[in-house]
Amino acid sequence: MGRKLDALLGRKFKISKLKTTINLAISRLSLLKSNRLARFTITLSDVIQLLRLNHHQQALLRIEQVIKDQNMLDVYDMIHTYCHLLMQMINLVDQVNECPKELEDAVSNLLYAAPRCGEFPELQEIRAILTRRFGKEFANDASELRRNCGVSQKMIQKLSPGQSTLECRMKMLMGIAKDNGVILQLEISSSETRKEKVVEKKKIKKKLSFFKSKSYRNAAQDAFESAAYASAAARTAVELARSESFVSNGSDSDSDKHKLFYPTKDYNISEVQ
Repeated sequence: MGRKLDALLGRKFKISKLKTTINLAISRLSLLKSNRLARFTITLSDVIQLLRLNHHQQALLRIEQVIKDQNMLDVYDMIHTYCHLLMQMINLVDQVNECPKELEDAVSNLLYAAPRCGEFPELQEIRAILTRRFGKEFANDASELRRNCGVSQKMIQKLSPGQSTLECRMKMLMGIAKDNGVILQLEISSSETRKEKVVEKKKIKKKLSFFKSKSYRNAAQDAFESAAYASAAARTAVELARSESFVSNGSDSDSDKHKLFYPTKDYNISEVQ
């Protein structure tokens, strides 16, 4: 698609232009890396100073910039590697219609990194050349991280705009403190500790709920037993009244036919109708 578009627009792919741009990008990388490393060193020095002054909370906030600078230094190293690989196999780019398998990782990662590396005009130019060569669809697959796009997980992680996790910041801070002989006095629970606390709270809540429901059941049972006992007592009173009526009428012989029912405390609730 890229080659057809070039032909329709009267453009001809020039391998020399890609070579020149890659060389310029490699030179630019040295400058960018030098500037980033200088900023990284200053920020790291600030963090170490804060740790020595026992300003650990401020150091934890400042460490975020150290992580970002370190990530960009890693990205520059990866771009440098991909540019060299592309340069070594540049003749292959001119021989095939689509991106060769051997260069898919390098090309995809360069296409993805280009718009995310700030002021890097040479890398932007490489992206434009590769997009014209292999087509916009291939370039969009890498830029938008579509399925099987070939962009490495490490590149995605290092260029992530989001803030690093608390665990990552703590790990970095602890490493710096250890390397500089500083004892941390920062009490921040890890995710595992927080998870354990949540699980423990759920267990306690479940137990309280169980005991609470059990007490409700016991209260209901007692109420049911009291009601059953009262019902039995009422039946006994009725039977007694009837018996006394028969005695007053002189029907003493018939009184044996009526067995009096006296409730006991061991009354079985299930027998009450």
